[in-house]
Amino acid sequence: MTTTKKRIAIFGSTGSVGTQTLQVIAAHPDLFEVEVLTAQTNDELLVEQALKFKPNVVVIGDAGKYQKVKGALASTEVKVFCGEKALEEVAAFDTYDLMLAAIVGFAGLKPVLEAIKNGKAIALANKETLVVAGDIVMKKALENRVPIIPVDSEHSAIFQCLVGETRNKVEKVILTASGGPFLGKKPNYLVNVKRDHALQHPNWNMGAKISVDSATLMNKGLEMIEARWLFNLAPAQIQAVVHPQSIIHSMVQFEDGSIKAQMGLPDMKLPIQYALGFPHRIPNDYPRFDFKKISSLTFEEPDLKTFRSLALAMDALHKGGNLPCIMNAANEIAVWAFLRNRIGFLDMTDVIEKTADKLPYIAQPTLEEYLESDGEARNYAASLIKL
Repeated sequence: MTTTKKRIAIFGSTGSVGTQTLQVIAAHPDLFEVEVLTAQTNDELLVEQALKFKPNVVVIGDAGKYQKVKGALASTEVKVFCGEKALEEVAAFDTYDLMLAAIVGFAGLKPVLEAIKNGKAIALANKETLVVAGDIVMKKALENRVPIIPVDSEHSAIFQCLVGETRNKVEKVILTASGGPFLGKKPNYLVNVKRDHALQHPNWNMGAKISVDSATLMNKGLEMIEARWLFNLAPAQIQAVVHPQSIIHSMVQFEDGSIKAQMGLPDMKLPIQYALGFPHRIPNDYPRFDFKKISSLTFEEPDLKTFRSLALAMDALHKGGNLPCIMNAANEIAVWAFLRNRIGFLDMTDVIEKTADKLPYIAQPTLEEYLESDGEARNYAASLIKL
């Protein structure tokens, strides 16, 4: 392995994936160094991270917290910037080797496009970037010969299964879902679900947004759309199955009928480490899966009648165009409202469905049309909730 340290820019360093990425980097100081850290509002943790990892640059998205961050880092050589525009400008810097894209939601799209334009490798933890404008992002990545290495455990699993299989045709990919905290529950139970219930994921430690998406199964729908673009698949080649143990992270079935699966304990640090170190695997002391301790691995079809968000996402996957973008925007607004107790658990799906029905469909949108669709969908979803 090369002795030159890989310089990492973590966009979204204070979230669940960002903090775990810094744990991976801290465990391998001989391999990685932190060049950029960014956060939207969590200035205190950003400052703490900057003092520990001494990056060249930090960006605080919330301009109101700029002076506080700048003051806290005044005794260091860390350069401090603020605002949405700064995120894009820093993404275009030439001082890093790999962007770990972990900004939650639509906000992650523009920095990723800037990094691609400047030939930077992307470790992608932000699935919404491909849900919203996957055709444009992957086209740009191809044009600029930029590798996009997935960090989501499911897409990392597929990516790992495909290594060495470039000449072999994929018949389908099978994304596994834990089923979330409400597996087996029916609408009469879900109608009373509150924020705290939805955040209690049985297997994974994740941020609030992705935990709610996992509880509604929207997360699996977003992952199916991401897989379409990431692996250049037709919608019919993408399947989701519920696998409550979360040991098999996803599978690839080839045209001869054989299936490859990637397995391991549910720990986000594993796919993060794989993406940072690719193409090399890096030794670690994480707990190992023990076949003697788990007597069965089970699989079942997702309940699309109860978890209608997944059905809506699958519809968007097949119709394409700007529909995934509209659906994603409405979902972000609905989840935001649910986390603040403004709407109920089942209301989220209603908001998404009504927004998707209302907004005009565009079969082959430009980037500008994607941005417009996103804004219009947010406004309409917010009007339904009366935000």
